Amino acid sequence: MKKIITATLAVVLFLNFSVSKAQTQGIFSNSTDVGAPKLKGSTKFDKAKQVYTLTGSGQNIWANTDQFHFASLQMTGNFILTVNGHFEGKGVVLHRKMGLMIRENLTPGSRYVDAAVHGDGLTSLQYRTADNQITTEIKAEIKAPDVIQLERSGDTIVVRAAKNGASLIETARIIQKFEQPVYVGLFVCSHDTAVSETARFQNFRLDVPAALNLDGYKQPGASRLELLNVSTGERTVIYTTREHIEAPNWSRDGKYLIYNSGGLLYKFPLSSAVPEKIPTGEVNKINNDHGLSFDGKMLAISSTLKLADGRSGSAVYTVPVSGGTPKAITKDVPSYWHGWSPDGKTLVFCAERKGDYDIWGIPSAGGEEFQLTKSPGLDDGPEYAPDGKHIYFNSVRSGMMKVWRMNPDGSHPEQVSFGPFHDWFAHLSPDGKSMVYVSFPTTVPAGSHPMNQRVVLQQQQTDSKETKVLAYIYGGQGTMNVPSWSPDGKTIAFVSYTYGDPDH
Repeated sequence: MKKIITATLAVVLFLNFSVSKAQTQGIFSNSTDVGAPKLKGSTKFDKAKQVYTLTGSGQNIWANTDQFHFASLQMTGNFILTVNGHFEGKGVVLHRKMGLMIRENLTPGSRYVDAAVHGDGLTSLQYRTADNQITTEIKAEIKAPDVIQLERSGDTIVVRAAKNGASLIETARIIQKFEQPVYVGLFVCSHDTAVSETARFQNFRLDVPAALNLDGYKQPGASRLELLNVSTGERTVIYTTREHIEAPNWSRDGKYLIYNSGGLLYKFPLSSAVPEKIPTGEVNKINNDHGLSFDGKMLAISSTLKLADGRSGSAVYTVPVSGGTPKAITKDVPSYWHGWSPDGKTLVFCAERKGDYDIWGIPSAGGEEFQLTKSPGLDDGPEYAPDGKHIYFNSVRSGMMKVWRMNPDGSHPEQVSFGPFHDWFAHLSPDGKSMVYVSFPTTVPAGSHPMNQRVVLQQQQTDSKETKVLAYIYGGQGTMNVPSWSPDGKTIAFVSYTYGDPDH
């Protein structure tokens, strides 16, 4: 099953939910006041901006009984709730609160756990271990975070928080067993029965992670195709599907995206939001390493090629952007495309030769390949800067996977990313002043970029070592392997994944 949005570049994109409740409640099946506060609360969902606005009153969420407004749906199993949340206005009571909640039922004394941000900035995990018992609290050191996350994994509940641009930090962890199913969602409480308070929630995501030891290649999750405004951090889901899609490119005219799915390429027009297959003939095992020439007329793709000696693996091809019969460019396997030169004459790719993966180049019309890196260990993800003066790539030569750059002839390599993560697939903005890349936690081996990970998208100016987190994503392999900037340099496209309903 698929749910599709309509979109144009002139308007903000929005989900086309198939039920009328989306006008007011978005994904939530319940919008209710718990504990019967005197002033009625409400949940409103702005489809265009994909923002939830909750207004609520209530004495408190504390002691042994609660009063507040709650937008929720019922869930079983494991899940991760993440949101950017802020109060509107100065407020009346410093201890007004809003955030994320897991609740056993909708009675005032229900067992619950929440990630609460108060009007004075206090951030805490609050919970009730038994019905009608006194609430317990674990306070966080961080004050007034912009992003909060509440995760359930078995009976373990974890709260994380961050300021905009920073990494999530774990602030609390408890063991709390709930009866199934539970109510999960967003809440607001005024802490004053005579007052209503309003909170605005943006980038709300409900991610269901893969089961332990599940092979994501054999059982991939559902997909969300998303756009991210780089300056504001606003994320917009423009397409959801139960099928596995990967690695969106953005067309040079800004009118469509290209992604791969099931070994084929698809064009995704933003005006219709209806995927269209790009014909590639018998080349039908295309992977997530593909992209457009700088003039937008040609595609380089990577797909399985069987050699005369019986070996098979990924090879680099070119094909007109409208499709056709691809031309094999590389003669050996495995070879994974990652970059065109600005003049269109050269392709750069990652290839395994004699047991080591390095960066190689080859004329885009075909010819002899030439080696650009020779450092032991994995070098991957080469991409030209728009001015052609550097090739950016990622390498494990420092012990961690980091972004590097070198001259187009492979000389003078220098490390350019230095943070605490493993950094992959740096993509340069159209003006060459900024790059965005996918960062994996260090629990993942340096040379691996697997599926089903909590990754972040980071932005870094090319003349600086400073980084900024743009998005917290359940994804990894396939999320953003290839160039994905809009031609105006304002937006990037990527894919996030979930093993639940992709419309959540």
